[in-house]
Amino acid sequence: MNIRSKVIALVASLFAVLIAIEILIQERVFIPSFEQLENAQAATSMRRIRYALNRRMEDLQNNDQEWSNWAELYQYMQDFNPAFIATYSTSQAMAPLKSNVLLLVDMQGHYVFSVARDWATGEPLEIELAARPGLPADFPWRAALAAGRPVCGLVRTSHGIMMLAGAPIFDGSAHGTPRGMTIMGRLLTREQLQAIGTEAQADVTMLPAAVAATQEANVVATASMTEVFGTFPDVYGKPVMSLRIDVPRTITARGYATVRYSVWYLIGAAVTVLVLVLVVLERVVLEPIARVTRHAVTVGEGDDLTARLAANGSDEIAQLSREFDRMVQSVAESRRQYLEQSYQAGSAELAKGVLHNLGNAMTPIEVRLSLLAARLRTAPHADVRWAAAELSANPSAAGGGDPGAGERDAATARRRTDLLSFVELGCREIVVAMQGAQEDIAVMQRQTEIMRTALAEQLPGRDLHGRREQVMLPELIAQSVESLSDDCRQRVVVEIDRSLREIGPVPVAGTALRLILQNLIINAADMVRDAGREQGIVRFWGEIRVEQGVPQLCLHCRDDGVERGLVADSETAPQGAAPRGASHQGMGLHWCANALRSLGGRMWAASEGPGSGATMHVVLPMNGRETLETESH
Repeated sequence: MNIRSKVIALVASLFAVLIAIEILIQERVFIPSFEQLENAQAATSMRRIRYALNRRMEDLQNNDQEWSNWAELYQYMQDFNPAFIATYSTSQAMAPLKSNVLLLVDMQGHYVFSVARDWATGEPLEIELAARPGLPADFPWRAALAAGRPVCGLVRTSHGIMMLAGAPIFDGSAHGTPRGMTIMGRLLTREQLQAIGTEAQADVTMLPAAVAATQEANVVATASMTEVFGTFPDVYGKPVMSLRIDVPRTITARGYATVRYSVWYLIGAAVTVLVLVLVVLERVVLEPIARVTRHAVTVGEGDDLTARLAANGSDEIAQLSREFDRMVQSVAESRRQYLEQSYQAGSAELAKGVLHNLGNAMTPIEVRLSLLAARLRTAPHADVRWAAAELSANPSAAGGGDPGAGERDAATARRRTDLLSFVELGCREIVVAMQGAQEDIAVMQRQTEIMRTALAEQLPGRDLHGRREQVMLPELIAQSVESLSDDCRQRVVVEIDRSLREIGPVPVAGTALRLILQNLIINAADMVRDAGREQGIVRFWGEIRVEQGVPQLCLHCRDDGVERGLVADSETAPQGAAPRGASHQGMGLHWCANALRSLGGRMWAASEGPGSGATMHVVLPMNGRETLETESH
């Protein structure tokens, strides 16, 4: 059979199948589904009626609970003061409650007070529930009265169905021992029933008791209407009310019209053949090409070079897929070599920055060692040892003598006094030298700890920039100043603006930021020195800004030194740039720019002109100000 015959047979078979499916769908799916949808809509309308009725009962119960939780009412249930009833049982007082019945029941179920009125007109009503001396012996709410819990329900009265709500009487704070129960009743009038229907968007009718008793089916369908019946129980659990909802059968009518017009579905069979051809073309040609295109776009836009198409077959598209996989594999190998070279270059750059920071930390240690050696050389320890040896070798001098014993004893006593004074003065000088030595040792210990931390952070598995911690910026600046050499600290006065204290703790890479601040201060000190001044001022201030939904820490450092060039933006600065001069501080600021770039931040400088100093700006993103977190950059 040739292709033409195959196509004709396929189209004929397709039409026959479509006609059979059309008839089957009309009889078994369309019509029953419309009826089910219509019944479901009617049932939903009845649920909305129930919900609207329950809402009105809840509103009545809320009014009852608010009224029962009243200190004056609680006091009345103890002293039965008639003034309370005279004030709050009037028609004006009951009108806001919209209640037709108000009962005050003690813990034994006896009525302390009962009244039945038309809340709209204030006219009294003859309702048997309010005319009793107390709750009926079999009334279900006696258990709720004893337990002190709120209840609500429906009851039948001579004036119709009444919504009833009861709540325990408390002292105004919803605590304590209940003194009884307040019961409020509201008649379910025609107007309220219409309002319930309007709220539920349904046509609702209350059936007479005789009709409600004979109704068995919940849903009754007629030619033009679907009738849904709902039965509601009273407080005893017995049926007390039946409502009917009338839902027009518009859905079924439209369903029959749809079925009639579905005959035109056969005309669409020709279009279906075209769609079928397109589907085949899609599966055989278009989808494989689209899969190759999506894979190429994913590889081009992403970083994952491990995904493969792994296409099977011998057609041109499969061959193209295999060639593309080989190309991606080649690119992945080239990228691996490039990353390895970049890692080695980055390690060398990081080592250069670490050596620079270690050199900064070594300077104070060298100065303090020189000061310590000078203090130890100038301390009069040898003279004190000589005087102590002379006092020990001449006990008579140490013991003193009688001034009247002769000239020898007087000379010995004067000698003893001079030696003791000399020893005291020498010891004071030694104490001063020891105190200075302790200060020098403390500074060297702090600098040694800084060096140890810097070296430890270069060990495998340690990330200088990845560790975030909550830091106070003024304290971090103070630590940076403490790590400087004495000459650098004497050359600049560091001022911390109040704005840094108002920022509070911020989550940043504390070690990296401290080294960055230290290099900024060293750079400022060098600029003050180059300006030919004895001392300059370095001022820090900052704020928190939100850029594209991410909070940014913005720090500013201004000095009044000489300005010989500006630092380029760290995001665009060339790798070999040496900002602000050509001395060692250029390498320090270059390291700072690289460190900030690895943290997702940047830095730049601004100046009003030569000799006017410069302001260094540092921007660092923060991923949260409340929690500590560790990130890898």
